[in-house]
Amino acid sequence: MPGSPLPTRRRLALALAAFGLPALARQPVVNDATQLNPVTVERILVPRTVDEIVAALRAHAGPVSIGGARYSMGGQIAADRSLHLDMRRFDRVLRFVPAERSITVQPGITWRRIQAVIDPHDLALQVMQSYADFTVGGSLGVNAHGRYVGQGPLVSSVEAIRLVLADGALVTASPTRNSDLFYGAIGGYGGIGVIVEATLRLADNAPLERRSQVMSLSSYRRFFAARIGADPDAVMHNATLYPDDYTLVRAVTYSRTHRAVTLPNRLTATGGDYRVERRLQEVISASPWGKELRRRILEPLLYSTDAVEWRNHQAGLDIHSLAPLAGAGTTYALQEYFVPVAALERFAGRLRAILRQHRVNVINVSIRHARKDPGTLLAWARSDVFAFVLYYRQHTAPRDRDAVRAWSRALVDAATALGGSYYLPYQIHATVAQFHAAYPEAERFFALKRRVDPAYRFRNKLWDAYHRG
Repeated sequence: MPGSPLPTRRRLALALAAFGLPALARQPVVNDATQLNPVTVERILVPRTVDEIVAALRAHAGPVSIGGARYSMGGQIAADRSLHLDMRRFDRVLRFVPAERSITVQPGITWRRIQAVIDPHDLALQVMQSYADFTVGGSLGVNAHGRYVGQGPLVSSVEAIRLVLADGALVTASPTRNSDLFYGAIGGYGGIGVIVEATLRLADNAPLERRSQVMSLSSYRRFFAARIGADPDAVMHNATLYPDDYTLVRAVTYSRTHRAVTLPNRLTATGGDYRVERRLQEVISASPWGKELRRRILEPLLYSTDAVEWRNHQAGLDIHSLAPLAGAGTTYALQEYFVPVAALERFAGRLRAILRQHRVNVINVSIRHARKDPGTLLAWARSDVFAFVLYYRQHTAPRDRDAVRAWSRALVDAATALGGSYYLPYQIHATVAQFHAAYPEAERFFALKRRVDPAYRFRNKLWDAYHRG
């Protein structure tokens, strides 16, 4: 009919064609690594240029979702009937000046690919996740953290970002320029705009010596303060809290050393054969004796020597070394809780009681330390914190998912009662009240979102759960 508006899909196709852009990928379902959250989307676009993203946002009037490597676990990457931006091919290095110890990248690049660029210059990333398979954009979206001593969330190592807003405007944001957008978009789970560039600070690559010590949980906080947090040579650290008793920890520290490396590879190889490691994970998760095998035999053998390796090698762990994240009727998943440093023992006691009461099949609990967040609106570290990262196995039938929801909510209450929080990239179990208790600045985030995205276009399952317009 003359003069009638073109359908959304037709307008989008014409806009893309005007830029000489490829057709949209025809993949109607987006899922994550757990395979628990299939989301039917309208279309999937795999952009390669900023212009392509801008054109798509201006042509498509409906909801838009953003995804990277798809390692979130609760539908944070997709929304029903949305235009889904699959950012994995938007992955170039835009600027790298070794003398400035700074690199600017597109968000679809993985940490491992950045390592390959900076390692020949004896540089390392200041902060990154423990596994290098994730994309920078996804890590910025969740404001990730690693095992770095004296460091905080990822935002603390970001100099600036550029993002495309809902109206197609391209803006630069930093701690001093458009700081509201900077502190809203980082840790904002794609709710503020599409991050299209990030400038990251780098550190020196160096040989690190690994040392390991087993101790009671009651001794760990004092040990960390005296031996790790106060040691200027300590670079990476975490402690394993052994299930199913949860009273014994193994503290593992990587410190700068002048010793020669014992593991000569500068980077972790990609595409490795991890069949043995995966099989061991499955054995450990199968029964309590598997966990005892790990604690009494496997790890004492692994840590029997103080290995020396390059920082980039240890920082570049491969996610495929873990057991497969999803299988027939079961999946491996994560939950994470944060508590102020002084509350470590109190939270650990409550965690022990809840996990044992609910008979949760926990494979590993990793304790990490993080400095206070510098100002993100959805800060999970409002003070210096200890993080408790739970890696567990669950069945996927409805009643089993309900059981996970019950103990997850109990742990959220335990953390927030102590002034702590929980991490948002995982299964969306917390109630609205629990979300606001853990993230008291959420209303400021939603006010910013209403200002820059008044039509609520940037959506996903997380914001559908908690955003109230």
